[in-house]
Amino acid sequence: MLTPPEAKSSLVARLIALEHGGRPRWTPRGYATLAREGYARNAIVYRAVRMIAESIGSLSFVLYDGATERDTHPLLDLVRRPNPRQDGASFLEAVASHLLLAGNAYVEAVTLSGEGGAEGFQIRELYALRPDRMKLVAGADGWPQAYDYTVGGRTVRFDQSAALPPVLHLTFFNPVDDHYGMSPIEAAAVAIDTHNAAAGWNKSLLDNAARPSGALVYAGAGGTVLTDAQHERIKQAFAEQYQGAANAGRPLMLEGGLDWKPMSLTPRDMDFLQAKHAAAREIALAFGVPPMLLAIPGDNTYANYQEANRAFWRQSVLPLAARIACALTSWLAPAFGAGLVLAADADRVEALSSDRAALWERVSNATFLTVNEKRLATGYGAVDGGDVFAR
Repeated sequence: MLTPPEAKSSLVARLIALEHGGRPRWTPRGYATLAREGYARNAIVYRAVRMIAESIGSLSFVLYDGATERDTHPLLDLVRRPNPRQDGASFLEAVASHLLLAGNAYVEAVTLSGEGGAEGFQIRELYALRPDRMKLVAGADGWPQAYDYTVGGRTVRFDQSAALPPVLHLTFFNPVDDHYGMSPIEAAAVAIDTHNAAAGWNKSLLDNAARPSGALVYAGAGGTVLTDAQHERIKQAFAEQYQGAANAGRPLMLEGGLDWKPMSLTPRDMDFLQAKHAAAREIALAFGVPPMLLAIPGDNTYANYQEANRAFWRQSVLPLAARIACALTSWLAPAFGAGLVLAADADRVEALSSDRAALWERVSNATFLTVNEKRLATGYGAVDGGDVFAR
């Protein structure tokens, strides 16, 4: 008996016309605007996102089958090589970056169906989809019924009623939206605008030869005023001879009756540099990155760089990595077998080596613990004959 050939394809790669109930609703915020103004134009946001995303991509993931750690498993192979165009590090980096920039991340599972049809599918590939191209279709009960992915004028619908939902939607908590998450950029939007405005002020100041703005006062005899022609000539002369870096330091030559009166506040009066640094610290706070790691001056919260780096891993990277691993486990594990748990391997993080050394020292000196209890306390499984006290 001939079996039907296996077929593997991504739903995004072709157009599928399906009719479902519900009305699509776009993400209520402009992802492109947030990414452009925050990530593309702000060095603090760019570095904070890169630090977190690359740190998550550098993590090693382990798989537990009950209490047993599995070194090899198809699920581990899938995470390490999600698709032919990406390795596991770049895939996880993309997922984490989407979460940090949009508050939402979408992962598509590509399945391979054989003789068993829909019941015999196998998950072969994972793809991170752009959040700005995805919109959620809510069902009658309020839960997501489907997702519409639009690119190049074509729309593909992912029906979530299948045994394995084809799309995993990860979100940050949003107190005012039932479906879409809230990104750190939204919380730090005012600080980002302030930081960008301060950078724009510096650029404009340099373009104008670092001179503050002022006024030319004409004190003509008998209260006369400048004619329109004289007014335009003075404006043109200033633009050509005194503005720009090439004209920096050129002395101002005024004709009779003209006097220069500075009007704007000096940078010291405005204290915009301190305001810029305060905005940078607020941005770092929203992303959970210690300002010391971003070279922001004026922050002495941590005693040294290593302490700040440990706090960064403990409070920002590992919790987000655990969130992603938990979501992937709930979504993919049923297709590979019950009792599987995917987790980040914190023991391989070099920044936390001092914490591990301190833990091992405390456990080793605990004479009231058995060998197996010490192994369990340090993340290792029990061994035969280990229920005795170490001498």
